Amino acid sequence: MIKKIRLTLFTLVFGLAALIAATSVSADEWPLVSGDYWEVTGVDIKDGGDLKYATWLADEWRKNSDFAVSKGWIKGYKLFGNVNGRVGEPDLYLVRIIETVVSGAEGEKRADEYQEWRKKSFEQMESESGNRATYREVMSSVLLQELTFRN
Repeated sequence: MIKKIRLTLFTLVFGLAALIAATSVSADEWPLVSGDYWEVTGVDIKDGGDLKYATWLADEWRKNSDFAVSKGWIKGYKLFGNVNGRVGEPDLYLVRIIETVVSGAEGEKRADEYQEWRKKSFEQMESESGNRATYREVMSSVLLQELTFRN
């Protein structure tokens, strides 16, 4: 009988030690994996500006985004409409998906390439951006990083 109790006790202690060791190994491994960055811009469309802004998005923003994808600068892009928006929330969310955040020097290099591709001066592009203020307002901009579960 004492042998049986000792065997049971030994089995319990050994099993508990094995469980603790397994738990410690799992706890050392972070359960989340960092992924792509999502640059999300919240936009409020002013009354009467829906068609004008939608047309700009479908033409200029889409061309710009397709160019960035072709250069490998972004992985993709998306538009989201805020269907049940509350007062003070954006109407649209413009999303650009990037793998890494670029350095200042790389950003300047890309800006030069983009300007050459657009065949417009910085002043022209800045003026056009300001003109969109008549029918839309940028309300927010966030940089989110996608997290996925390790297993």
